[in-house]
Amino acid sequence: MSLRDLPHADPGVPDVRSGFRLLVWLGRQQPAGQVGAALWGFLWLGSIAALPAGVGLAVQAVVDGSGRGLAAAAALLVALGALTSLGDTMTHRVTITNWLTAAARLQQLLARRTAELGPALTRRVAAGEVVAVGTGDVEKICWFVEAFSRFAAAVAACVAVSVGLMLYQPLIGVAVAVGVPVLALSVLPLLPAAQRRADEQRARAGRATELASDTVAGLRVLRGIGGEELFLTRYRSASQAVRAAAVRSARMWSLISALQVVLPGLFLVAVVWFGARLALQGRITVGELVACYGAVSFLLMPLRIFEETASAWIFSRASADRAARVLGLRRGGAPADGGTHAPGATGTADGAGLPAGGELYDPVSGLLAPAGKLTAVVCGDPDAAGLLADRLGGHAPGADGDEPSVLLGGVALDAVELHRARAAVLVQDKDPVLLSGTLRELLDVPASGAVTAREALEAAQCGDVLDALARASAGAAGADGADGADGADGADGDPMDARITERGRSLSGGQRQRLALARSLVADPEVLVLDEPTSAVDSHTEARIAEGLRGLRTGRTTVVFTSSPLLLDRSDRVVLVRDGRAVASGTHRGLLRQDPRYRAVVAREAEAVPAARPAGAAGTTGTARTAEAVGTEDEA
Repeated sequence: MSLRDLPHADPGVPDVRSGFRLLVWLGRQQPAGQVGAALWGFLWLGSIAALPAGVGLAVQAVVDGSGRGLAAAAALLVALGALTSLGDTMTHRVTITNWLTAAARLQQLLARRTAELGPALTRRVAAGEVVAVGTGDVEKICWFVEAFSRFAAAVAACVAVSVGLMLYQPLIGVAVAVGVPVLALSVLPLLPAAQRRADEQRARAGRATELASDTVAGLRVLRGIGGEELFLTRYRSASQAVRAAAVRSARMWSLISALQVVLPGLFLVAVVWFGARLALQGRITVGELVACYGAVSFLLMPLRIFEETASAWIFSRASADRAARVLGLRRGGAPADGGTHAPGATGTADGAGLPAGGELYDPVSGLLAPAGKLTAVVCGDPDAAGLLADRLGGHAPGADGDEPSVLLGGVALDAVELHRARAAVLVQDKDPVLLSGTLRELLDVPASGAVTAREALEAAQCGDVLDALARASAGAAGADGADGADGADGADGDPMDARITERGRSLSGGQRQRLALARSLVADPEVLVLDEPTSAVDSHTEARIAEGLRGLRTGRTTVVFTSSPLLLDRSDRVVLVRDGRAVASGTHRGLLRQDPRYRAVVAREAEAVPAARPAGAAGTTGTARTAEAVGTEDEA
């Protein structure tokens, strides 16, 4: 395969039953590259192995005083040199191509799995482990894939040299045929200890990476509470543990490398001594002694390749196990091999995808969201609410991974293609991410076209966000301009062209939340699932967002996970979920009067609301959050 063909049109379906099977699968995906690298490697090593024979012929020609023999030996050496150069160049070219194609395949598979799982990925696998798999583990896995073809060439070259020596000089050939396997296997007892130390190093490195990523993600909060020094101390301790583990691992590999130098060296001395005695006895010529010495010296190169392959295997096996675990994750009840059958599916999906206007139903929790209505879900456990929101979008499986899929219009989400399910059901996470770029680029998402960016921003109450972005854009223009007039012009510019920093770190939590809500509203999916979309805004803004959301999503199915009375009072239907099951449903005011469990979550009180109080009062003075209770938006 040529590098021009990357990325792969289809990376394939990996065998993720184990790390070993994943390595085998990767090798089988590029048979031409593996065979080509092995053949070019054999030509390279075989040409080097034949050089001592040419040198031996030249020495013997000098001893015999044969000009013709010397010329023939010189021609042979030139030809072998050309073949060595060609073989070395092509071996390097093909093996690097194998490395890059395998790395691209793995990266595509990981990207596909990440896109498939969405926000559910980091709930099931630590963020540090995902980063480690996508970077260092890919490199180690591809190292073994690349080294295996050279290992095969080295084995073939060793066999060829041993057979050639046995035919050329049987006594020396037998000694080599027995000694080389012993040398190659001499370090095997040390490999288990080296593997344990390498695994320890990787585990500590993974924990340090996870700690670093968590610290960076929460740096703003850490600064607010003065916790930078504490986490710096923790990371320093973790990094020192990684260093100590790396030193222990390096010591073992240094010992293995030293044995691979000392033992072959002693073997070479013994063979030369034995060959010299044969030459003194007249049983071999000087030229034959030189040829045998060169051939035995050549065998040091395959032995080094054996050592490198053993190292690659030790490091890649654990990395492959970790990559197989990540690639083996699946969405909903869909099998990891890309199958589409999901247990519990009561409908079928045709090529057109999911039916329009269907109700959303989760058979596990019993949660039902009627089509075209605004349904609010009250769940006392925020983590359970996040998992249920992911499940409604078909992102997360049940407790055992085999529970029935969520149904939309009677069709299982896991029974349709991923992109169709994502287009039909959009889940906005509790902590949505804003990518860097302009506001226009942020809102340029796949959408139905029924909702404009301005309508979405207005419904999400982003007026002050637009003003802040416009001021920031004007300030940047003024700083870059030659005079103050440029800054004045920037103030009147389009805020849609204002830039948003990575993850929206220059904005407050409430501003980021509202921009993310506007992005979801622009997409205008058939079903929109929002997990605590107003948790970081004040009560007055929240009330306006509730009205805007209800107006803009009229006729569309919307599910909001919230405990805010302002959103609950404006919902068509409210569902109470406890212990993973829907236990009550109705209107907000009806549930307040009738269900003490509901009041315990929403009103923060266990006693019943007095029956004499008017229903309107129960929905306002009794339950409405005040600005003091909710708090104001953090503009830090």
